[in-house]
Amino acid sequence: MNKTVIMYSCVLLFGVFISAISQVILKKAALKKYDSVIKEYLNFPVIFAYSIFIISTFLSIIAYKGIPLSMGPVLEATSYIYVTIFGVKIFKEKINKRKICSLVLIIGGIIVYSVLG
Repeated sequence: MNKTVIMYSCVLLFGVFISAISQVILKKAALKKYDSVIKEYLNFPVIFAYSIFIISTFLSIIAYKGIPLSMGPVLEATSYIYVTIFGVKIFKEKINKRKICSLVLIIGGIIVYSVLG
């Protein structure tokens, strides 16, 4: 793998990471009670989270200029890892055997693609 592919892979991974952060912000906002439907959707955390999603989308567009198309979904699969970690740390969600098996399969797929792909 050359330096260009590594650099663009890092751009995509960063975009996936901030997208996961955006999901956390949206979930925190969804847990709050609002006076009206308008305030539920037009408040700072929600607008900020969707702004992060837009930035993440642009980072993906930039990243695909320098990485093979087949590599994108593999790198984007790391979002499941980030979301699981955030869920356990921030929302105190319980992690069960099924989630662990799923994460092992995802990580295994990423490793297999990295080594054999």
